Amino acid sequence: MKKKTVTIWMSALVCAIMLAGCGAGKDVDTGMVSTEPEEEVVAESEPAAEELIPEEAPEGTKEETKEETKEGTGDDRNAGAGTDEGVTLKIGSLKGPTSMGLVYLMERSEKGETINDYEFTMTAAADELLPAMLSGDLDIVLIPANMASVLYNRAEGDVSVIDINTLGVLYAVSGDENIREIKDLKGKTVYMTGKGTTPDYVMQYLLKENGLTAADVTLEYKSEAAEVAAMLAEMPEAAGVLPQPFVTAACAQNEKLSVALDLTEQWAMVQKEGGSSLVTGVTVVRNALLTERQEAVDIFLEEHAASAAYANEHVEETAQLVAAAGIIDKAPVAAKALPECNITCIDGEEMKTALSGYLEVLWEQDPQSVGGGLPGDEFYYVK
Repeated sequence: MKKKTVTIWMSALVCAIMLAGCGAGKDVDTGMVSTEPEEEVVAESEPAAEELIPEEAPEGTKEETKEETKEGTGDDRNAGAGTDEGVTLKIGSLKGPTSMGLVYLMERSEKGETINDYEFTMTAAADELLPAMLSGDLDIVLIPANMASVLYNRAEGDVSVIDINTLGVLYAVSGDENIREIKDLKGKTVYMTGKGTTPDYVMQYLLKENGLTAADVTLEYKSEAAEVAAMLAEMPEAAGVLPQPFVTAACAQNEKLSVALDLTEQWAMVQKEGGSSLVTGVTVVRNALLTERQEAVDIFLEEHAASAAYANEHVEETAQLVAAAGIIDKAPVAAKALPECNITCIDGEEMKTALSGYLEVLWEQDPQSVGGGLPGDEFYYVK
């Protein structure tokens, strides 16, 4: 797998992007692997070595197609003429669920089984990805949904969102079995990360839509998800909002804890049919690339969708790839977390409806959470 270290920093972005799909003032995927269950908690049989290799394309099909389309392309991957097959795209993602949906594509790319060529960069913080995107060092990035809107505003519309790669990964965890809906949080303390970040906005919205106010529920903020898990270990009767895979790790470490509320489901109940979805991660492309190499972008969408589907349909194999990529240290933990990470690949009008409604909810609470303004229709790539 090819890697490239991103060294370009643009400090002006940092304060605007310190929102997070599920972190304590961090990015959606940041810090999610620092908490892991004790060995005996997750001891389960792992697949045999021969079972860990994803299925290869039939002999004489994909590989030959790739080699044929590479002929005559040269090194100018952004030249305006000729076929778009065999183009090298530089992809950036965060260390967490957004990258978990990419690992099969990474594996196939390294084996030479993809139509496009790919160079993958995986980082722990979006302030490494966004400047590289703006400078052209990255072609496509997988980032938190609200951060994509921030990027759109900072780049003066020079980027487009092409798919939703992760739906909600936030859950309310508690040892209180009586918590079955948002209203059951009345009179309780809810521990969570990141005041003024996306998890906070989501929780505030859900409380309001369920008729609760700040006087009904005490929200106590911690600096990181590990602290929330520690508080729940001491007071399991309370509730905590955590992202995956911290949810899986916290419940494995403390048998008194379990998932009380799936905030993605709670969001859907409020929005009702035809409304927006709780969105965690989206995929954004530079418009210059989209204009010059639209076919290559469309091929990426197809290969990304196949990778996301593989993650959901082949959990054990994907868990091994996740561990090998260093996203989560132990494959058994990854296997438990993967089904709860809501990895997907939604594009077109469905993507536009789900994402635009979600961004509007955030904008109504704090315009700066989406970069000061809502993106226009041109932000959404709909074929």
